[in-house]
Amino acid sequence: MKKALSLVLALCMIVALFTVGSTAAYADDDVTLTLWSIATESDSSHQAFIDAIAAFEAAHPGVKIEHVTTENEAYKTKIKAAMSSGEGLPDIFFTWGMGFLGEFVNAGRVYCVDNEYEAYKDELPVAMTGNVRYDGKMYGVPYTMSLITLYANMDLLAEAGYTEIPATYEDMMACCEALKAKGIIPFGVAGKEKWCLSEYVEPLVIKSVGGDKLRDMYNGAASWNDPGVVKAIEAFQGMVDNGYFDPSANALSNDEVKNNFIAGKTAFYQNGSWNNKDIGEKANFTVKAGTFPVLDDSIPLYSMIGGPNNTLAVTESSEHKDLAVAAAFELARFMSDADYKSGANLPCWAADPNAEVNDLIQAAADMASKAENMVLFGDNFLNADAANTYLDYIEMAWAGDVTPEEYVEGLDSDLG
Repeated sequence: MKKALSLVLALCMIVALFTVGSTAAYADDDVTLTLWSIATESDSSHQAFIDAIAAFEAAHPGVKIEHVTTENEAYKTKIKAAMSSGEGLPDIFFTWGMGFLGEFVNAGRVYCVDNEYEAYKDELPVAMTGNVRYDGKMYGVPYTMSLITLYANMDLLAEAGYTEIPATYEDMMACCEALKAKGIIPFGVAGKEKWCLSEYVEPLVIKSVGGDKLRDMYNGAASWNDPGVVKAIEAFQGMVDNGYFDPSANALSNDEVKNNFIAGKTAFYQNGSWNNKDIGEKANFTVKAGTFPVLDDSIPLYSMIGGPNNTLAVTESSEHKDLAVAAAFELARFMSDADYKSGANLPCWAADPNAEVNDLIQAAADMASKAENMVLFGDNFLNADAANTYLDYIEMAWAGDVTPEEYVEGLDSDLG
């Protein structure tokens, strides 16, 4: 996305006209729309979805939205299976952009919302819709954007003699050694959740090869067999071998890892900016949000993994497509505002410049505004089969089952 992010955040300072549709009844008979999402009770957007649905139903008498939630990883399996069979599909579904949604678009399962977007384009900048466009046509309604964020417990860092997040890779490694000497676990990660491991690998790769080359690798236009990727995997495996990760990592879920960080059990936690709300509200220590240092000094520090991604889309099979599309746009507009104000994530839609937000969401906004290059999460950028292969290699690197050279050669062979 490059410097479009600065423009987008400037546009997001426009105050949106925050209405939620007309109050006219949709039809004589009651209509129920089904919505699938990952907003379980532990998800930071759970309450925002409840509030958005209630507002939509109040504005549309006779319309009900049945909201079915499923945990992140199980949801991926569920939505892919339903899209493959074409049976039991909801009217509206949560999705990630690029390769993840693109597979469903290519299968003819998703409704194109180009025409309906015209009514909302002044509030939803076109720069925010790039990850849901295929052959120039728009198939989803993004509502928030996310960045991989490095969260730091500054109280624990102070015990190791640090008052700021280390700015260089060498200093970060020295900090990890200083933390270990104090009996403090440097990093927490869910070793059994491959996507969580990728939240560590991808920042290392983009900070070694740059955003343009990483994007080309995902697109098959550049080789994975690159010295910069080797360097990144060497650094990742070095962190593992040096004991910089929680020794219990393989037994922990991501929620457990996040809760351990909030409880003060690890100094750092690197994951998506969707954690801003939980960490900001629950941590009883000083937290700072930043980005991992570069491995190659020629790469800009604010080469970031992330982008506009959380999206609502409408199935081609919906019997109430007009209403479902209206709901997707209006729920997305509501969600964008609610998640931003609650501190859960950055908005895709125009936001209230006077809104009071927590320090972590402000830090995320600052990083996004400085981003010189931004590449979407690999397991969303790639299609399902390629993403599975990609994550398998990351898991093997974590376990030490491949060398850095075998990692790049394998990805080049299997994804090239």
